[in-house]
Amino acid sequence: MEKVSRKKATIGIFGKSGEGKSSLLNAVLGKKDLVATGCFGACTAVVTQLEANLEDSNYIAEIELFSKEQWEKELKDLFSVLSDESEDRNDELFAIAVEKITALYGDDADKKTLEELKKEDKFAEIETLLSISKRISKSDVFEFTNEVASFTQHSESRSGDWYWPIVKCVTIKIPDCHELLEHIAFVDIPGTGDCNKIRDDKWKSKLRECSFVWIVSNINRAITDKDPWGILKHCTKELGPGGECKRINFICTKTDEINPAAYVRTYTHILVFLIILQDRGKVCILHRNEHAKMRIKEKFENSDIKKIVSTDSDFLVFTVSSKAFFEPTLNLEPSETEIPKLRDDLRNLNKNITRELTGDYVNEAKGVLSLIQIVQPDTNKETVKMTDKVCMEMEESLMKELNELDIRFDTIYSVLDQCLSRGVEKSVKSCDASTIAMIKHVSNEVCYQTLRVLCKYGGCFFTQGSKKKLLDLNKALAENLHECLEEDFKHIFPVNGQTGKSVQEQIDKFSIIQTDFAYFRSSTLNHIQKYIKTEETKLKASLNREVIDKKKDIYLSIQTTIENEMASCYEQAAEMSGTGAVKKMQDLLINTVEKKKQDMFNKAKNEALKRFNDLKLYIKDDLESGLKKSIKLALSQTSKITLMDVSRETEQLESLTEQ
Repeated sequence: MEKVSRKKATIGIFGKSGEGKSSLLNAVLGKKDLVATGCFGACTAVVTQLEANLEDSNYIAEIELFSKEQWEKELKDLFSVLSDESEDRNDELFAIAVEKITALYGDDADKKTLEELKKEDKFAEIETLLSISKRISKSDVFEFTNEVASFTQHSESRSGDWYWPIVKCVTIKIPDCHELLEHIAFVDIPGTGDCNKIRDDKWKSKLRECSFVWIVSNINRAITDKDPWGILKHCTKELGPGGECKRINFICTKTDEINPAAYVRTYTHILVFLIILQDRGKVCILHRNEHAKMRIKEKFENSDIKKIVSTDSDFLVFTVSSKAFFEPTLNLEPSETEIPKLRDDLRNLNKNITRELTGDYVNEAKGVLSLIQIVQPDTNKETVKMTDKVCMEMEESLMKELNELDIRFDTIYSVLDQCLSRGVEKSVKSCDASTIAMIKHVSNEVCYQTLRVLCKYGGCFFTQGSKKKLLDLNKALAENLHECLEEDFKHIFPVNGQTGKSVQEQIDKFSIIQTDFAYFRSSTLNHIQKYIKTEETKLKASLNREVIDKKKDIYLSIQTTIENEMASCYEQAAEMSGTGAVKKMQDLLINTVEKKKQDMFNKAKNEALKRFNDLKLYIKDDLESGLKKSIKLALSQTSKITLMDVSRETEQLESLTEQ
């Protein structure tokens, strides 16, 4: 079981710096100083992953850095932004460029030219660092967090030697949390504030891996703060049909921070009687917790993010106080901090994955034992004669089942084809208006530099400042195709439960073992049946995981195809400069969409259908090759010497399967 390569279940954490993410994780893992405040996701550019160290008792950080080539290109772009002295310069991009260069190379590095910077020792030091794999391993948690900080944080009081600008991803491995994190990884999902394409791709790929999401927000701002809701809204495609999100936990933090007197004045009519009987601070905290849960659930009911999850029970609200969990003097019982509820939630998730892995193992062990049991002398000449007939009939049954599976998949293909055809028709009609609206918005709201960056990074950019906004032209162009596909797609590829139409349900119907096979009255052939059945189960479980990954590719291929079709236009627009550049860029983008729209949307449709067809062929080939091999192996074992009697062990495994 330990050698099985199995992707961990990923919990994505949304939340701004300062909302209590680090304290929350420390409390959930039961170690007050485990993750330093600001260490976990202090820099919005760095994707940070937290998981269990199952190898030894050290704290480990595995740091993925840019390659020399990638950083050289990034640095060139940063200095290009710094050299812009035009009136419509984008101050946000300028500030980001200054912050990155000074964080890494020190004060006044932004005042130098790139050529001047290349002559300095610091530049050579950074180049050397980029050429090696960075791994930090410490037994002492304080030494560990201090060393890791330079790769994840930035101090405004001291510039230089802060390496986060060259970091793609940091994986932190924690000892002694086997029970909670053996099969689980936390991933900090920052806002897409960094416009770098490499980081953006890394961010999106991590997002699509999230099986669960925790939204973390200070309880005082949980309902009104646009950031957690806004970022999540922008991710509905990546978490829903383009991902595998099963559940969302909205976690309100810092519930112990309350002014009882002010709160009582607001809710006097409700609280006055309760406070006479009990502690005022505690009553106010618990009342606000319940009120917040009710309001957040109401907001969820009316939001787009409801599309991500299957049922209302897949959206849970927790009100936690990490501080009160560690300090009983705050008069809250541990259970009232709701940290134990989150720990139980995590523990149960880990147990369920262990149970699933154990089930896979037990099933495979049953298959091996059945194969061993087949190997025994069989004095029944009739059984020996029947072996060839069994092989032939099993292979006939296999081909019959594959044909029926093919028919069921063709029905699904037709549904997808109809949805996408409607999407193409709607897209062709409305894409001009949506393209013009977005391009004019970019030009009016921001400036030439932002429009240029939008094109430079393939049609996608997340603006900074008080009005954070995701500008994604490819997403806008793919909107109608996705909209027409979405409802049926959720039934064909559900994350949870059965719909009667799903790909996995069609696979589950598949079986070459027929109950009316008369020859299974033979003891030996009965073991063959059991072995084939366990191999079928193993193949189906493996395909289930494969289907989840392939469905993401099918859904996301629509936008990817559009992005590829627009790529040369974006490159051309990004190079435009001088007088009238904004108008030229606008005209080029609008005219390209007009010219390409029919062909582009049809290509997107056909690519999605092709990928579904590839999935069908992959499933059929996997079942056919796997079961042919199993049939051949099982039927080649009869009439050989006895190895051992494993009937007792087989019965034990049957009992375990039922449990």
